[in-house]
Amino acid sequence: MTTPVALTIAGSDSSGGAGIQADLKTFAALGVYGASVITALTAQNTSGVTGIHLMPADFVTAQIDAVFSDLDVKAVKIGMVAQLATVDAIVAGLTRWSPRHVVLDPVMVATSGDRLLAPDAVEVLRTKLIPRASLITPNLPEAAALLDEPVAVSEAAIESQGKRLLALGCPAVLIKGGHGQGTESIDYLIGGNGIIALVAPRIATRNTHGTGCSLSSAIAAGLAKGEDVETAVRNAKVWVSAAIAAADRLDVGHGNGPIHHFHGFY
Repeated sequence: MTTPVALTIAGSDSSGGAGIQADLKTFAALGVYGASVITALTAQNTSGVTGIHLMPADFVTAQIDAVFSDLDVKAVKIGMVAQLATVDAIVAGLTRWSPRHVVLDPVMVATSGDRLLAPDAVEVLRTKLIPRASLITPNLPEAAALLDEPVAVSEAAIESQGKRLLALGCPAVLIKGGHGQGTESIDYLIGGNGIIALVAPRIATRNTHGTGCSLSSAIAAGLAKGEDVETAVRNAKVWVSAAIAAADRLDVGHGNGPIHHFHGFY
């Protein structure tokens, strides 16, 4: 039996709750072998980001080529890309190696409010990276930022923004409703077959650090195992909801703690 392999291209979170560390924990929890390409180092904890050290673009390229030349990568998750040169390096790498599945989480601002993407890189993300993705997973503020529009507050507005994001060249968009209000957290999967609302109860916890990273990597894990996009998204949503529900069983940090990636094991 071939071991499913997924690759995360993202930034490192020194506190272990988000970024590369969250992605690798997610892959492991879901039975997928994880490889990584680090785009940036962050000095970060549950209270915020205090420093960012960017990887040189040529070293991002070296990591991509090292992984793809040896490992049979079934799916790629892309998180924090940080700067223009890194976006170009990733686009070139994807073009060179042509992975079947690419999940792009357009990380622009951290949960703490810290900006994680240079303004000049946003346009290149729109025009070069989104068209290479199988699925993009913006939250409500990120979807709005990608379109230079106000944050959507109604289902009709979310669907409308989703369709405009599809027009950027990716076949499917998952707009995450975690930043919304109400007793339910509703994500909207928008693709060629219309819109699917994925509903989960909104869980009362402040320990949600790394939720977006973990959801996109859980989807990539499902795709690496051979699931179709809708199945991978549904399964990932169920898994992340359980990880959030179990988050308070962990006692980590003084701010917004991490979700419980290994809730199924301990």
